[in-house]
Amino acid sequence: MTLKGTYSLPARRQKVWDALLDPGVLARTLPGCKSLEAVGPDEYRMHMALAISSLKGVFEGKVRIEDQQPPESYRLTVQGRGKIGFVNGGGSFRLRESEDAVTEIEYQGDVKAGGTIASVGQRLMNMTSKMMIKRFFTALEKELTAPV
Repeated sequence: MTLKGTYSLPARRQKVWDALLDPGVLARTLPGCKSLEAVGPDEYRMHMALAISSLKGVFEGKVRIEDQQPPESYRLTVQGRGKIGFVNGGGSFRLRESEDAVTEIEYQGDVKAGGTIASVGQRLMNMTSKMMIKRFFTALEKELTAPV
């Protein structure tokens, strides 16, 4: 399944970049993320709860940040396994700042799922993925605009 889109955030590009690379921010904003801990440079162990239709499960896996071009772009790879299957994916993020201090994030990536979780069908997986992306960006926006 391929996912792509754009999202605008009311913050300067450097602030958005810093938030996207902060494991604490990511742990608070990734839907279902239970923990995110560093295991090496730009590599994290993640525990995540995921629910699609009537399937629910906990996934354990790795998140890796690659090909960083601060503060413009980077690539993210994710590998996760749980009792209901596996999810592997990767995607690129490109950040552009407008003159009014709004940062547009362009994202594009591919996700592969297998096991029981793949039985829910492509359409339901696609809808769930889009919902999770929207939740992530909504939470990230709240994080970026919260009073310090």
